[in-house]
Amino acid sequence: MAMTYRIVALILFSLVATLHGAEPAGIAVDKEKKTVTIDAKVAPRKLPNLEQIYPIEVVACFAAPKGQKAHETVVTIEVTPSDVHKAIESLGLKPGKPADNQNDKPSEGPELMVYLEFEREGGGVKRTPVSQLLLDIKTGKALGKAVKFRFTGSDIVEKDPNRPGEKMYGADKSGTLIAVFPVTASCVLQSTMSFKDEKYVKLETDKKQLPKEGTAVKLIIEAGK
Repeated sequence: MAMTYRIVALILFSLVATLHGAEPAGIAVDKEKKTVTIDAKVAPRKLPNLEQIYPIEVVACFAAPKGQKAHETVVTIEVTPSDVHKAIESLGLKPGKPADNQNDKPSEGPELMVYLEFEREGGGVKRTPVSQLLLDIKTGKALGKAVKFRFTGSDIVEKDPNRPGEKMYGADKSGTLIAVFPVTASCVLQSTMSFKDEKYVKLETDKKQLPKEGTAVKLIIEAGK
């Protein structure tokens, strides 16, 4: 069953990649530096249709209303997650698989670093690990550089529940590119944190470091040296 799932997923993704063609707008691949750079914007922490602010659970996703996690993300993107998957593969990496929370199995895949790059107020460019921009609400401390991300690839989901049989790359439907906690398998990257961590660690962005909401930034995914 698992093998069949992987074969179907690979065939489907191959078709998606072929249709999308080469490097789309908003994505830049540097094979020498082993990086994928994505256009993004600092996300709003409060959506007008919601009464409260929710803790951060993902790093990047589509903006509302398309993004299922738009109310709990660091940045929003417009690029298609499956295009980012393809870009990461062009660095010579192969996806693993998302965490299996029901069986307490962690995510699998090559470890990556994720950064945000933006202009400093006084001039110059700052590149900071995303984990350093996320604060534990209880302690006020950053997650730290020890937290990395795995290239898991996404699950494959029903395109339309009313039309069984039509499948699609799950992250393209959810709009989620990178998850801090493995709260969803419909993403391209999951962090090295566990599903159990989400119960105890509630995160907020470090507003002293992060530019104001709506600011254009670069989201950088870097493969290991």
